[in-house]
Amino acid sequence: QVQLAESGGGSVQPGGSLRLSCAASGTLFFGTMGWYRQAPGKQRELVATITRDGGTNYADSVKDRFTISRDNAKNTVDLQMNSLKSDDTAVYYCSLRTLGVWRWGQGTQVTVSS
Repeated sequence: QVQLAESGGGSVQPGGSLRLSCAASGTLFFGTMGWYRQAPGKQRELVATITRDGGTNYADSVKDRFTISRDNAKNTVDLQMNSLKSDDTAVYYCSLRTLGVWRWGQGTQVTVSS
């Protein structure tokens, strides 16, 4: 089965940095990958996506602070998060489009507070 193993979440102070990583396995077709997040009481929202050839898309709220990258040889996608704010607090989900279907990881908690 398709598996998305996320790591790198944790608690940081405002202005700090975290790097989230996700390793995908269980499929031969690795399409667009991305990160989404969901805060308590809110809908899941796009953070960033990246196509297999490197095209990126960011939410306006993170465009100047976050960077998404992928390694096609390792089937991984990372999210470097800098200048973190309290509004970034959420569960972050790794996603992969394979064979026309979106797959999701279990999520990793990111908490930004003083």
